[in-house]
Amino acid sequence: MVRAVVFRATPLLFAMASLGPLAAQSGPQSVSRPRPLELGLRIGTFACGEHDAITDVPGVRVGHCTLKEGGGACTGVTVVIPHPGNPFREKVPAAIAVQNGFGKLAGSTQVEELGELETPIALTNTLAVGTVVDALVAWTLAQPGNQEVRSVNAVVGETNDGRLNDIRARFVRDVHVETAIAEARGGAIAGGCVGAGAGTSCLGWKGGIGTSSRRVGDHVIGVLVQTNFGGRLTVLGRELDDPRAAPGEERKEPPADERGSCMIVIATDAPIDARNLRRLAVRSFAGMARTGASFSNGSGDYAIAFCTADALRIRDDGRKTTGGEVLRNDAMSSLFLAVADAVEQAILDSLLRAETTRGNGVVIEAVPVDAVRRAAGR
Repeated sequence: MVRAVVFRATPLLFAMASLGPLAAQSGPQSVSRPRPLELGLRIGTFACGEHDAITDVPGVRVGHCTLKEGGGACTGVTVVIPHPGNPFREKVPAAIAVQNGFGKLAGSTQVEELGELETPIALTNTLAVGTVVDALVAWTLAQPGNQEVRSVNAVVGETNDGRLNDIRARFVRDVHVETAIAEARGGAIAGGCVGAGAGTSCLGWKGGIGTSSRRVGDHVIGVLVQTNFGGRLTVLGRELDDPRAAPGEERKEPPADERGSCMIVIATDAPIDARNLRRLAVRSFAGMARTGASFSNGSGDYAIAFCTADALRIRDDGRKTTGGEVLRNDAMSSLFLAVADAVEQAILDSLLRAETTRGNGVVIEAVPVDAVRRAAGR
């Protein structure tokens, strides 16, 4: 039986929810693995938000449902909900940027065409995208006020966790999406080996879910990443010495990870239209590159950016959009820098909070905290 370990959006609390035929059980969430700020690692000069998380953007919530089982399940679902209202009736400006398109980002073309997001964003594993799309559609249709809705553009991203997870068994079900949505909260959020990050690996170590935020003037920009890509881990411009190598052993090139990918979700309350949200999303890959990403042929690297500003929402309930001024092009530079910094830190966050994981007959080690500290000169 698959155990669905449900992590609330707080790092120390767990919730047990009824999952029908699946038994939900609380599980261990390590408090000994530090976040980057606890090691003195804050990328760039902008201040972090209160929780150094995407949920520092007012109204944004995150939820996880984690599936772990000795027989092969090591996967899950993570959702990002843009605001407390009905996302379909109050759509938000959004945009998508693609660094390398070896992936299955459902719903991307309509976001590109219309510049709007109308559902929560869900992340999962590659072969679960169809199931999660169906569950998001069902959830959207069931929301009050959506009785006449006949078209839903569910946005679902993925990375391939097939090393630690028996991905062909397709453990993810609609109830797990419902649980992640029900568990979504603001404030401090769980990271590392939770939700869609349960079975991922990154830069030769255990990857997972990471998050960070920056304050830019009167506004906040927050990011959440699902890390599952190859390369050489680099911290503050210095490549990490691999403590697994024998003394005097010649450094070997890391194996190409053809299945590796990274999903980046960006939220901001700054009044930015879809055109400049896309420009913001493009800059986020600079943060990924700084961590040593190889951007391999089989890497699916996507960034989804959305704006929560109330004045820019696209309302479908009969009220007119209130409109409002958007940031000028020449006001974007500081946000470009902030998003790259936040993504770099969020990737480090995903690695530092992840724990050594065994699944599907494979063990992937957590990055040693001391090695990261040494690389950063801390």
